[in-house]
Amino acid sequence: MSRIPQPEVHVRGQQPPGGVERARLRASAAAFTSLVALAATGLVAGPAVGAPTAGPCALPRTAAHHSLGLDTWNGAYPKPARSLDAVMIFLSFPDSEPLTTPEELAADHFPGTSDFFRRASYGRFALRADTRPVWTTMPKASTAYAIRRDWDASKRTAYLRDALAAADGDVDFARYDIVYLVADPDAPGVDSDATKVVNLEQPLTVDGKDIKRVVTVFERHPPDRNVLAHETGHVFDLPDLYHRPMDGKGDWDTHVGDWDVMGSQFGLAPEPFGWHKWKLGWLDRRQVTCVQGPGSRLFSLEPLAASPVAGGSVGNRLAVVRTGVGTALAIEARGATGNDQYTCKEGVLIYRVRNEAASGDGPIEVVDTHPRSEACWDRSVYPPLADAPLGVGETFTVPGEGTRVEVADRTRAGAWTVKVTVPPASS
Repeated sequence: MSRIPQPEVHVRGQQPPGGVERARLRASAAAFTSLVALAATGLVAGPAVGAPTAGPCALPRTAAHHSLGLDTWNGAYPKPARSLDAVMIFLSFPDSEPLTTPEELAADHFPGTSDFFRRASYGRFALRADTRPVWTTMPKASTAYAIRRDWDASKRTAYLRDALAAADGDVDFARYDIVYLVADPDAPGVDSDATKVVNLEQPLTVDGKDIKRVVTVFERHPPDRNVLAHETGHVFDLPDLYHRPMDGKGDWDTHVGDWDVMGSQFGLAPEPFGWHKWKLGWLDRRQVTCVQGPGSRLFSLEPLAASPVAGGSVGNRLAVVRTGVGTALAIEARGATGNDQYTCKEGVLIYRVRNEAASGDGPIEVVDTHPRSEACWDRSVYPPLADAPLGVGETFTVPGEGTRVEVADRTRAGAWTVKVTVPPASS
């Protein structure tokens, strides 16, 4: 029998303190912008994911679950730098007559999820879904599997085995990179809080294909927004960025708020962080700037979610300051476009990255550059971080590291002119 690990309990710390000051920059925005091309000669571009020479700003991958080290790719996961094929199988149960159709449930997730990843990857990745048109009947009642968020391993194993066996007659699993199992949302034993990716310590072999992980979907109809994009992110070795309180109570979104779908599928700005895009291979050495200190550097950042100019390449989307053996500061621009079209605030976002932190343990923490204010109370999953980005004319010194970020200008095309000053190393 395959052993399937119990879900992890995720705990995070507190958001770092800090403050923002508005200051007139030493030169005008226009003059500041004109220096970018000259200053860029002093910058070091980061490498592509998995390159043997990762560069000074790429954190090394560690043994942490879904480590955000990106000097190498974890071959246990499919890399979304090409087209991948997924199959979506709809499961019914003897104790319940479905009230929806497979077609209706498929439309809850596709083409929306594929569109999300196409935009996020700048067209570098295509998720092709084969949504099966019929119900696959499970051999047992829905209540027999005791489906819940923290699921008994033996019950979960039985569910997976029964589902794959029931579908095997109609599905050639050897054709697919990803398997989605979607349960009838109206069956009495189905718990909508149980949706997750199950990682198998020992693969289940079907049609000669070793299945290492399965996305189990128990969503209501209609489902949570972007839920399948979040779960599919785990299939690509991305971590949970939310904080799961030990008692299940309290706020889950204190570390990244609305920023990145791996924090909350309800977020106003669900575009994957630039660091995640670097890890997945959607950003390469031409779009990542490594700021090596001490000293000041000037550069331009295009909004992370903006599509490439027609016929052109993706511009600079991420700046990184290495702060330790396993830590870094990441700086990126977020604008109201693409997957971020409903963002609460546009500006330059700063966040900390830790390669030793496991999924759910705070591998990324957004720096709140406006700690005394909140925004979008009626829409945000965590208003204290909804206004985290810096706007034009604002300056912020990151607590602990002393790195200073100044936003000088925003061009008509939407790019942000940024100055980063790294202090001398303490003796």
